[in-house]
Amino acid sequence: MLEGSKVKMNSIKLSNGKKFHSYESKTILDSALQQGIVLEHSCRSGRCGVCKTKVIQGKSRLLQPEESLTLEEKAEGNILTCCRVAESDIDLDSEDLGALANYPPKISPCRIDSIKKMTPTVIEITLRLPPGQQVSYLPGQYVDVIGQGGRRRSYSIANAPQSDGRITLFIKKVDGGEMSNYWFNDAKVNDLLRLEGPLGTFFFREPTTEKIVMLATGTGIAPIKALLEQLNKAPSLIAGRRIFLIWGNRSKEDFFWSDSFENIDLVYTPVISQADDSWEGERGYVQTSLIESDIELKKVTVYACGFENMINSAKAELAHAGLAPHNFYSDAFVCSS
Repeated sequence: MLEGSKVKMNSIKLSNGKKFHSYESKTILDSALQQGIVLEHSCRSGRCGVCKTKVIQGKSRLLQPEESLTLEEKAEGNILTCCRVAESDIDLDSEDLGALANYPPKISPCRIDSIKKMTPTVIEITLRLPPGQQVSYLPGQYVDVIGQGGRRRSYSIANAPQSDGRITLFIKKVDGGEMSNYWFNDAKVNDLLRLEGPLGTFFFREPTTEKIVMLATGTGIAPIKALLEQLNKAPSLIAGRRIFLIWGNRSKEDFFWSDSFENIDLVYTPVISQADDSWEGERGYVQTSLIESDIELKKVTVYACGFENMINSAKAELAHAGLAPHNFYSDAFVCSS
């Protein structure tokens, strides 16, 4: 850099008046996070759409494809903050998530405490951290586990914070995956790993609707389980509201977890997408099950977790059926090995 030269920084203003600088070589999202401003996000790769926001004024430049944005959304002025860098001062129609400011991510050593086979393709891993290095997080968030060779994979935390600091993960087998091969063939109790977290902005918000619906598919039940544990420990958070859990899988053998909550009013509906004649319950997809129920979507807040295709479909279909878009919170699993 030449003496006296300066790195150009543009100002980003949020709808609640907060401001931060956008660095020339960093996305808007990364610039915010570096300055302690937490914007909605999940995958940080342009695929989940969680960080979508509308630009009120200003210009930005694309750094990576905004895969989850439709042509209509782009035409309406929406961008993904994980994909763009500011080219001018920008006003965004979004607010920071102050609740997450007290949970900054960090890298910590951890060891495998237990390995439990749940189904032929799902295992439960419990990690323990050294005393004094436990991870503080909000139920619903995820961590990146870092293995040998720096391989990094994201996994939602499947439990609310515990006094012993242990973290539970539900891990799905991916054929041919390097990390899957480790988890299902080589992993042993006491193996040393590292994790970075907490990450993501999926957490329980102050309820503003009469009912709460939680949608999950496959191992997407992990952060939903953590949220339910949180509410069971502090039922005052939902002030007597009823919670509807709709969990979808391909077959009845894939339901590896069952609920047992005493302090919350929970209605649980399992749904199978590839059911045989022996299945007497609901069939199809979780969002269809909700739409076809007698639950009035205008009075609902939805928390959804699963693979990105489900999240994108559920968000679009539920909005079309009457759900207010701002009442849909999600954590999309982006497929990796």
